[in-house]
Amino acid sequence: MRTQFIDGNPRPYSASAAIGGLIFMCGQVPSRDDGTVPSDISGQVVQAFDNLEAALQRAGSSLSHLLKLTVFLADLDEFDQYNAAYLTRLNGHPLPPRTTVQVARFRGAKRIEIDAIATTA
Repeated sequence: MRTQFIDGNPRPYSASAAIGGLIFMCGQVPSRDDGTVPSDISGQVVQAFDNLEAALQRAGSSLSHLLKLTVFLADLDEFDQYNAAYLTRLNGHPLPPRTTVQVARFRGAKRIEIDAIATTA
């Protein structure tokens, strides 16, 4: 079985890889197109999901086809705000299984990163 890399990303990694109807997404951070990052965790959750949704669309999928999420937070004390924004952003989509963990550090003002596994649409 051959892995197809879906790229268009200038960094030294693939934005996603697809094999057998599955799409493995790289971590999506809350950076806007202009490089800025929302200041609060709720805004960062929404932006990270906006970026994930756009990446999934480029790969031929959507938020409705998510199979698994791994979410990295800078501070688990922000879990309630993160969870509220998460539920709002995924409203109308099936909620995938997820793992949420705290990490030691992100670059810059980022407080969240989301990686995902999805099926093709």
